Amino acid sequence: MSVGAIVAIIVVVLIIAVAFAVVSRRTRRSAERRNLGPEYSRLADEVGTRQANAEYDKRRRRVDGLGIKPLSAERRTLYSGQWVAAQETFIDNPAESVRTAAGLVTAVAADRGYEVADNAQLLTDLSVSHGNQLDGYRSALTATGKAGNTATEELRQALLDYRAMFNELAEITDDETPGTTAAAGTAVTPATPVTPVTPVTPVTTAATDTPAVIEETPAEETPAEENAAEENADGTGHRVFWRRDNRETSAVNGSQP
Repeated sequence: MSVGAIVAIIVVVLIIAVAFAVVSRRTRRSAERRNLGPEYSRLADEVGTRQANAEYDKRRRRVDGLGIKPLSAERRTLYSGQWVAAQETFIDNPAESVRTAAGLVTAVAADRGYEVADNAQLLTDLSVSHGNQLDGYRSALTATGKAGNTATEELRQALLDYRAMFNELAEITDDETPGTTAAAGTAVTPATPVTPVTPVTPVTTAATDTPAVIEETPAEETPAEENAAEENADGTGHRVFWRRDNRETSAVNGSQP
């Protein structure tokens, strides 16, 4: 193989490698920007795309240095139980329920490795991986700060926003969301036990030995039989003849009509 062919192959390989690196970086950035959500859009509108990208890279490097880790199964179960308890108090004491929910979000964030002492810095750090829930979380914090003068419906929405951030931080899917209450908009209805159906026992009629009664219909008598019957019915032994047309009747002693 000539030197020129080898050089051409090396150049092609380098071009492919560079193109793959560029595409991979763009794909990764696109995914990260989707996680950043509206936060990135606002930042880009304020300072421009280039500066927004630089700011985002700075935030990402900081979060990477925090050593964020997932919760253990035991910790997730513990926090889930505490969340259920917080929700169950909403009907009787909405403000207290929302304050407890806010504390649980902060506790989960700290447990995963976020720095929670500075609330503004926490919001910035959360924007890297949880930007899609950040607007709702900010609104919930505002509602909690004025809980004494907040309508119940606003507190209910704050509880929903806290739950969205809580689920993301604890990595709980919608199907795994802890038991909800009317405050969260979904009531869990226990399954109604199914009552087994008792089969109906068929009624058996006992056979009897009583013979069936058959009614006999008397046969019609012929004219000859009717004449004999009339003759026998006459006590004198006279033969009695009946005109069949029923117009006239006569009795003859020993003679024919």
